Amino acid sequence: MGYWRFVLRRLLQSAPTFALITVLIFLLVRLLPGDPASAMLGDRATDEAVARINASLGTDLPIASQFLRFLGRLLSGDLGQSQALHVPVTELIGERMPVTLLLAAYAMVLATLISIPLAFLMALYRDRPLDIALRGAFQLGLSMPTFYLGLLFLTVLGAHLRIFPVGGLGRGPVGILYHLFLPALTLALGLAAVITRSLRAAILEVLQADYIDFARAKGLSERVVLGRHVLRNALISTVTLFGINLGQLIGGAVITETVFSLPGVGRLLIDAIFGRDYPVIEGLTMCFAVLVSIIFIVTDLFQAWLDPRVYR
Repeated sequence: MGYWRFVLRRLLQSAPTFALITVLIFLLVRLLPGDPASAMLGDRATDEAVARINASLGTDLPIASQFLRFLGRLLSGDLGQSQALHVPVTELIGERMPVTLLLAAYAMVLATLISIPLAFLMALYRDRPLDIALRGAFQLGLSMPTFYLGLLFLTVLGAHLRIFPVGGLGRGPVGILYHLFLPALTLALGLAAVITRSLRAAILEVLQADYIDFARAKGLSERVVLGRHVLRNALISTVTLFGINLGQLIGGAVITETVFSLPGVGRLLIDAIFGRDYPVIEGLTMCFAVLVSIIFIVTDLFQAWLDPRVYR
C-alpha cells in the first residue's frame, strides 16, 4: 500500500503544477508582440478592420475576461478554433501530434539501445582506449546543436549518399520507420550521450559495492550479476535524468521536424507563432506542458518502483 499512497500523493502534487502551467501559457502567449488582427490583415490593416477582428476574436476584452473564456473552453475540452486555418485546434493536434509522439518514442528507443550497451562497455573498459574514444565521441555529439546535426545527416546520408530519404513520412509501418530513422537518430544521439555518461558513472559505482562481490562469490554468472544486480541499481540514479531529458527531447522534436519536413506539430507551432494564432499556440503549448508533466510523474513512479526507499 505504501507504493500506491506514493502514487496518489504524486498525482495530487501535480494539480498545482497544471494550474500554474495554464496561467503561464495564457499570459506568455499574450506577451508576444503584435496581435492576431494585424498578423491576419498584414499591410492592409486599418484601425476599423483591426477593431472588428479583435471584437470577433474576443481579444479586445479585458485580460481577466479573456482568461475566464480560455479556462471555460479548456475545462470543457474545447481548445478553440485556429484563427488562420479556421479549423478546430483539437483536430489539428489530432492530425499532427501522433507524428511528433512517434518521433519522440522512436528516438527514446534508439537512445536506450545505444546508451545501455555502450555504458557497460565504457564501464568495463574504464580508462582504456575504447572508453576514451567513446567519451570523446559523445562529447563531440553534445557540443553540436540538434538542428546542425540534423542538417549534417540530411546532407551526407540523404542528399549525397541517398541512403535515407530527405523528408516526408512514408507509407506503411516499415516506410514510416525508414523515413523517421534519420530525424529519430538526430534526437537520440544527444539523449544517448547524456544517459551514457550518467549510466557509466552509476555502473562504476555499483561495481564497487560489497553486494556485487557477494553475488559473484555465490557463483552467479557474470551475465546475471550485470543484468540483475548492476543494471537495476545503476538505473536508479539514471531514471530521473532520463525523464528530464525526455522533456527536452519533445521540444527538440519540434525543430527536427522542421529540418526534415515532417508533418508534425513543429511547422504548425512555428506558423502559429508568426501568425499570432493564439488558440493554436495555447493548445500546442498546453499539450506539450501536460505531456512533459506526465513524463516527470511516470519517471518518479518508475524510480520508486526501482528503489522502494523513495516512498517509504
